[in-house]
Amino acid sequence: MSLEKTLKVHIMSAIEVLYGQKPDEKLINFQKTRKEIAGDLTLVTFPLLKISKKNPQQTAEEIGAYLQDKIEDISGFNIIKGFLNLEISDSYWINFMKDNALKHNFAYKAKKIHSHPVLIEYSSPNTNKPLHLGHIRNNLLGYSVARILEAAGHNVVKTNLINDRGIHICKSMLAWLRWGEGETPESSGMKGDHLIGKYYVLFDKKYKEEIAGLMATGKSEDDAKNEAPLIVEARAMLRKWEAKDPEVIALWEKLNKWTYDGFDITYKRLGVSFDMVQYESQTYLGGKSLVEKGLEKGVLFRKEDGSVWADLTDEGLDEKLLLRSDGTSVYMTQDLGTAAERYESMQPEKMIYVVGNEQNYHFDVLKRVLKKLGMDWADIIYHLSYGMVELPHGKMKSREGTVVDADDLMDEMYATARKTGEELGKMKDHESEEAQKLYEMVSMAALKYFILKVDPKKKMMFIPEESIDFNGNTGPFIQYTYARIQSLKRKSGIDLMHAEINSPDSLLSKEKEILKQVYELPEILEAAAISFSPALIANYSYELAKGFNQFYQEVPINKEEDENKRAFRLLLAHFAGDSLRSAMNLLGIEMPEKM
Repeated sequence: MSLEKTLKVHIMSAIEVLYGQKPDEKLINFQKTRKEIAGDLTLVTFPLLKISKKNPQQTAEEIGAYLQDKIEDISGFNIIKGFLNLEISDSYWINFMKDNALKHNFAYKAKKIHSHPVLIEYSSPNTNKPLHLGHIRNNLLGYSVARILEAAGHNVVKTNLINDRGIHICKSMLAWLRWGEGETPESSGMKGDHLIGKYYVLFDKKYKEEIAGLMATGKSEDDAKNEAPLIVEARAMLRKWEAKDPEVIALWEKLNKWTYDGFDITYKRLGVSFDMVQYESQTYLGGKSLVEKGLEKGVLFRKEDGSVWADLTDEGLDEKLLLRSDGTSVYMTQDLGTAAERYESMQPEKMIYVVGNEQNYHFDVLKRVLKKLGMDWADIIYHLSYGMVELPHGKMKSREGTVVDADDLMDEMYATARKTGEELGKMKDHESEEAQKLYEMVSMAALKYFILKVDPKKKMMFIPEESIDFNGNTGPFIQYTYARIQSLKRKSGIDLMHAEINSPDSLLSKEKEILKQVYELPEILEAAAISFSPALIANYSYELAKGFNQFYQEVPINKEEDENKRAFRLLLAHFAGDSLRSAMNLLGIEMPEKM
């Protein structure tokens, strides 16, 4: 049982003994004690005054005295304005280290404690363009949340639902047919997803030219957009696809395969993976079936043009299109089918969709329509909404080819890491192949950490140069701290796994501070799992790395002459390093042994 839980039990007992009333557990609230005040944990007494019928000072005095008398690990206490600051004995922290320092991933739950899976969907790219910076935040966030949930004891299924059908896919296909002249990834030397993206941009360019031409003849902009020959032909291609036209299907399969091959290269470099890959082309029919059943039950309605809608006006929303007048599906249709299929096949305790905040309305509607269709489990759907990634020069637009390509960005990060590392002499002792691996590791840490340290709900500005800084709140700084710890261990000549280490009777304040920081990791992990926020893990990692570097500067480790103190501090350094590695692993970040 954690210290906080133990204290909570004793405090509830104290209140019952002292004041004759058992309190609600929710009234027992702890805070971290401020650094300038003696103490390790602070009890807020104000919620307890209605029970004690005494002022804050008296209440805190009585509870503090009771705890010090009953709990061996409470070595003292002080009171400031009704806040009870409890001092935890050095022996508690020393025993905590002895019990956990050599346990691999000590903060992770050893066994899965949830039988039903948590399904988390992320990435979900369209097959008409390569992955871009926005996809990077999506993938890193989804993958990290999955790792955090796994470490917290959940059974997690990571899934990627690929948007491999629809009008946007037909646009790329049509442009390749019109102007591709048989170009392939091999003939062009381009990754397949980049090649298909090129034709998506080309379609938009030619389409705009047709719109301008029609408007010049007196057509309205709306009419021109609907009557332009290219869009008419693309819609016809979509209808043929849904009718399983052999030629259209063959072209679709060929171009999509090029895209999938390109995606896989990007995913591998980004360090993300999936337990399951689904395709909208295989799930949208289930959605259409659900819509037809909804029509039969009278919970959906058909308009005069043949389109099918859900009326949500009585719930404060509007009418939502589910099938177009020509019978083709929209995104909502396929999401209905996918959600129902997932629930029926896996019975998940939660379905998490990692999707940008511009789709907040979509997921609100998805749950409401599912409920209209009689699926009361719809509340297990959770939209992990995140803010957009912005750049100093403005927003990205796929159709106009102004996106920051994921592959190009990773190349840029590598070049920046190499340049920075060489300038600082960080990698001067590494052989060429080893240096390249290290540059890659550092560049990916810089990218991942910079993105994941920001609360998912917030939009963010990505500036590559700021992410690679060996002295700031960055991935490379934390990596360098970890590598420093590994160097200390190598140079010490002590085998910590087999060494007999005699613990001191008391701790230096800096030693205690590091142990208190390490102690927080399980609590931070639990909070990150509840809030689906890797930012909590990222910022914890930075604070621990910063704290260890201060400890390293002020307290001798390998230079300590007392053999027992040297071994103890080395074990403390190992504990901090292993906790850093465990935390950064939750972000999908590798830690180098040398740097």
